[in-house]
Amino acid sequence: MKPLILAIDDDRGMCELLELGLARRGFAVRWTTEPRKVMDLVQENDFAAIVSDLNMPGQNGIELTRQIVGNRPDVPIVVITAFGSMASAVEAMRAGAYDFVTKPLEVDALALVLQRAVQHRALREEVKRLRLAVSGAQPEHVLGDSQEMKQVFDLVSRVADADVSVLILGESGTGKELIARSLHQRSQRKDGPFVAINCSALPEALLESELFGHARGAFTDARSARRGLFQQAHEGTIFLDEIGDLPLSLQPRLLRALQERKVRPVGSDVEIDVDVRVLAATNQDLEKAVESKSFRGDLFYRLNVVQLRLPPLRTRGNDVLLLAQHFLQQTANRIGKRVESLNPKAAERLLAYSWPGNVRELQNCIERAVALAAFNQIGVDDLPDRIRDYRPSQILVPSDHPSELVTMDEIERRYILRVLDVVAGNKSLAAQILGFDRRTLYRKLERYGITS
Repeated sequence: MKPLILAIDDDRGMCELLELGLARRGFAVRWTTEPRKVMDLVQENDFAAIVSDLNMPGQNGIELTRQIVGNRPDVPIVVITAFGSMASAVEAMRAGAYDFVTKPLEVDALALVLQRAVQHRALREEVKRLRLAVSGAQPEHVLGDSQEMKQVFDLVSRVADADVSVLILGESGTGKELIARSLHQRSQRKDGPFVAINCSALPEALLESELFGHARGAFTDARSARRGLFQQAHEGTIFLDEIGDLPLSLQPRLLRALQERKVRPVGSDVEIDVDVRVLAATNQDLEKAVESKSFRGDLFYRLNVVQLRLPPLRTRGNDVLLLAQHFLQQTANRIGKRVESLNPKAAERLLAYSWPGNVRELQNCIERAVALAAFNQIGVDDLPDRIRDYRPSQILVPSDHPSELVTMDEIERRYILRVLDVVAGNKSLAAQILGFDRRTLYRKLERYGITS
């Protein structure tokens, strides 16, 4: 595709000359003799570069250059100025122009300058793309190439700099805190503190003091005043993990802190201004908690400005192997052991397992396997018994222990696998047995990361 150039000159003949001359040298040209229309054209079109006369009756070319640079700093501007008017050329460069050419105009010279300008812009765009990639489009341990994770990464990139509250949902072990850290690191607050607290880890009395601080003498052991986490996170980000476990009695205080951007330490009569972005996470269904009145609806809506849901590992298909190889290399480097990969049988077991503990469980499994591996590959015997002996056809967990019970999604996934196993992979027959049409079955297979 030819680079699209915008030519600006009050002389129609000059515009037509530029269009003809630059077209012969590999450019596409749009032109206008009305400078007042320039900004509309710039906003509506993706010009590779702009060439503009500086001396137009009734229009200050320097000011026009400043306007274009202010709105589209990525588009290089080449200005045309009269021979000998170096002062105008210098002023145009100070206004943000990329380069200048002098009259009488030589189209070959102009085409050469425009080629450099277009290449310069392309190079800047590539540097920007690589910088974004290196800055962490995929947070550590939240690597993934599945469609679900690509959607997560896209949403992270879009909301990171928006400075609004984000509610991160997902099962335990899916990487909610890592996503929160990524949102912070890619925001305007990245140079401020990132402060995290698990709302389920502390009793109510201590949690209130942790969040909002306390005054000296507020309670028996308060021998000195203490800044709360909201104050510590000033001009940064506070991450409230397990927000669903926040006691109902503390929820009004948190709501006020979010609405008024003020906190009052326990035992104090003074409110303190705080400037923080709040990120929250939970593995609970907060909408049901609102219905049951165990969580305040107004607080839920204040936290849930943007909702970001992390998929469980069992639905992410080959992301399991991508993460496993990452953890393998990381662990091998840390302990100084030469383990390089998984053997095919071990990889099959990892893909078949349901991963109730998600990424955290996978990391633990791979660290153990690297430590036990006798060769430079992880084999089936290096895996924990629960993974080595796992059978996808097992529909229910034969245990009464709460930690081993699974979700309805997992039961459905296992039953679909069992039916496919029984019918030797015949998807038409499987859909008939399951009571689905084939389209529904394929959609569920994609959702659960089942590729066979």
